Amino acid sequence: MDVLGDILTAMRVGQPVAALTEVHSPWGLRFDHVMGAAFHVVLQGTCLLTPLSDGDFAPRELGPGDAVLLGRGAAHAMSSAQDVPLTAFTPVRGTAGAPFGRFELPGPGARSTIVCGAYKLVRSRPHPLLRDLPEVVHLSTLRGRNPGLRAMVELLDTELRDAPPGAAVVAPSLVDALLVYLLRAWLHESAATTSWAAALSDPPTARALAAMHAEPAEAWTVEQLAGLAGLSRAAFARRFTEVVGEPPLTYLTRWRMDTAARLLRGTDKTLAQVASAVGYGSAFAFAKAFRREFATTPGGYRTGAAQ
Repeated sequence: MDVLGDILTAMRVGQPVAALTEVHSPWGLRFDHVMGAAFHVVLQGTCLLTPLSDGDFAPRELGPGDAVLLGRGAAHAMSSAQDVPLTAFTPVRGTAGAPFGRFELPGPGARSTIVCGAYKLVRSRPHPLLRDLPEVVHLSTLRGRNPGLRAMVELLDTELRDAPPGAAVVAPSLVDALLVYLLRAWLHESAATTSWAAALSDPPTARALAAMHAEPAEAWTVEQLAGLAGLSRAAFARRFTEVVGEPPLTYLTRWRMDTAARLLRGTDKTLAQVASAVGYGSAFAFAKAFRREFATTPGGYRTGAAQ
C-alpha cells in the first residue's frame, strides 16, 4: 500500500492550477494566500522569494533548477530584486487546447521563466504529514540533486513551453505528479528531522501504516499491528508513537475519518456504505465518531464540500 499516495488522495480537492510565467526585469509579482500549497519552478533566470507577512519565512534567492513548495499557501512575492513594485499574479486562461494559463510581464531587462501554480488541499483537518510541511520547501533540481524531480520539471517545461500535440492531457497529469516528486524529495532531505519522513522510512512503522491504510475497516489491535511490524506490543507502541507523533489506534481513527471525508466529498456512497468502508457497524456509530472529529455531521460535511 502506497501510504504517501493515500494521504495525497485523501487531502487533495479539485484540480491543480498552473501557469507558464515569462517576465522581464525589473519585475515583481504578488501571490495571494491559497487554501492549500503553492509552488514555483524556476526554468530560466533568477528571482527573490519573499513573504508578504512578517515572520512567515526568510527570503530565498532562486535560480534555474530551483523548485519551491509553500506548504501552507502563505501570501508571498516573487521579484527580480528587492523593493520592486508588485503586480498581482493574474494569468490569462489558456486558449482551447492549451494545458494551463500564461502570464507575461514585459520589461527592458533579463527574462525569467517560471512555472507558478497551486494545489488545493484540505486544511480544516490536515493529515500530520501535510501539517509537518514547513512554510517553504526549497529544492534544487540541478544535476546530481533530486534526479526524479529534475526529470519531471524537464518534462513539464517541454509540455508548457512547446505545447506539443496532447499537451492538454499530459501537462495536468505532470503537475499532479510534481506534488508527489516535491514531497518525495522533501521527505528524503528531511528524514532526520521530520517525523513523517522517519515514519515512511522506518520499516516496522511503515509496515503498520501500510496495513492500516490498506484495510481501514479492519478491527486492528495494537497486538496485530505489532506482529506485522515484527516487534513486541510495548516496543511497537512506543516506537510508533515516537515516530508518528500519536499512538497507533489514535492514528487509525484519524485515517478512518480522513478516508470517510474523502468518500463523502468525492462519491455518492450512502452513509451506511461509508460507515462500513471505515470499520463502523452502524451509520449511527459512524456519525457520532465523525461529528466528534469534524464538529459536523457527515451529511453537513458532504453538503459543505459540494458547495
